[in-house]
Amino acid sequence: MYKILRTILFFFPAEEVHHFSMKGLRIICSWSPLRKLVEWSCKPEVHFGKDEPGSGNGPAGSAAVDWAAAGSAGGGAAAGTATKMGSDAGTARSGSGSAERAVPAAAIWNGAAAPENVAVSGAPSGAAAGRTGVSRGLDRELFGLSFCNPVGLGAGFDKNALYLRELEALGFGFVEIGTVTPKPQAGNEQPRLFRLPQDQGLINRMGFNNEGMEAIAARLKAWQQRNVRSAEKTGEGVGGRPRMIIGGNIGKNKVTPNEEAWKDYELCFRALYDVVDYFVVNVSSPNTPGLRELQEKDALRKILTHLQTINRELGGKRPLLLKIAPDLNQQQLDDVVSLALEIKLDGLVATNTTISRAGLVTPASRLEAIGAGGVSGAPVRQRATEVVSYLVQQTGGHIPVIASGGIFTAADAREKLDAGASLVQVWTGFIYEGPFIVRRICGGI
Repeated sequence: MYKILRTILFFFPAEEVHHFSMKGLRIICSWSPLRKLVEWSCKPEVHFGKDEPGSGNGPAGSAAVDWAAAGSAGGGAAAGTATKMGSDAGTARSGSGSAERAVPAAAIWNGAAAPENVAVSGAPSGAAAGRTGVSRGLDRELFGLSFCNPVGLGAGFDKNALYLRELEALGFGFVEIGTVTPKPQAGNEQPRLFRLPQDQGLINRMGFNNEGMEAIAARLKAWQQRNVRSAEKTGEGVGGRPRMIIGGNIGKNKVTPNEEAWKDYELCFRALYDVVDYFVVNVSSPNTPGLRELQEKDALRKILTHLQTINRELGGKRPLLLKIAPDLNQQQLDDVVSLALEIKLDGLVATNTTISRAGLVTPASRLEAIGAGGVSGAPVRQRATEVVSYLVQQTGGHIPVIASGGIFTAADAREKLDAGASLVQVWTGFIYEGPFIVRRICGGI
């Protein structure tokens, strides 16, 4: 049924459909009974390590649900469906408590605060078993944070943290908001988001369109306060079920020259420090002129070293991750690994979109008409997996990797986990697979 709806919506511009879908979901979730129906239809069961009453423990496979089953529940499918499709934005916030978030990620990853080499539940031995961290059922303990499940939403979907409540209802374990820049910027001229149905992909050249760090920080602060009030009433996030984790993906304004880019990253880091659970430094988008030049080792060292210094100065410890492009060659990947170990990064996100058009089935005339932009979805799946595997091998599993790129199904997610990833992110897969994607993936891993 979702495929029928998707076919209809694909007749309309992608970015317009995205906003229409999410605003529709917001209306649905504004009425508590419908919101609960959406949650019942879309959220996976949350499994904890202890068999406690009300903990929701049980076989992970029982979380799986198909469209027909959900649709038979008095319209629950329709409620869940109205949500997704055209896209570009990332979201939400954890209620796990500031003290818990302040635990240094290094304490988890060097084995000081957690058992070493605990494999993800359901994943085989090998690369996956080489990861450190804690896994019990669907929940994950990484960076000193509690993730209720390993499936997140990548940055670029909810750029302005507008749809946190709605995305939480769909069951995401974590969401990255942004990319956030110091000053508001409109991004590139529309149209700037294009579907490639024959390839199950997207091309985007959004250009870091966002409302700026101050507006987004204020919105996240309000979200955080609502979560605290809710936790006090329900016990969620206070010794109970963890809330959705929020990552802050940060970048530079288009007008900022590269030699001053470190200042933009500092401004965003300080502005969002108290309202996100972890940070991702984005120097890998192909849609901001010259940005990828910051992936060069010396430029990257300046930015990351400066942020780590500020991190220590602010008294707590926000996990700091780096998002990289799939187009890096082996030497560049080795530079990333060397720098990550040197600076003691808490993690890597692999990968962003690719500028390559190799292997696409979409006619060349259509690609030429679309023009520049980064390709995401199925076309980048294999390369993203290769990069994840290489990073895990080269770091000896000491730096966790969040995998992103071509994840549509539980099999896709398992491929990334088997390659050594600790968590996975969806984005394009969300567009093509619909609102039950988290539940289906969690039910299959």
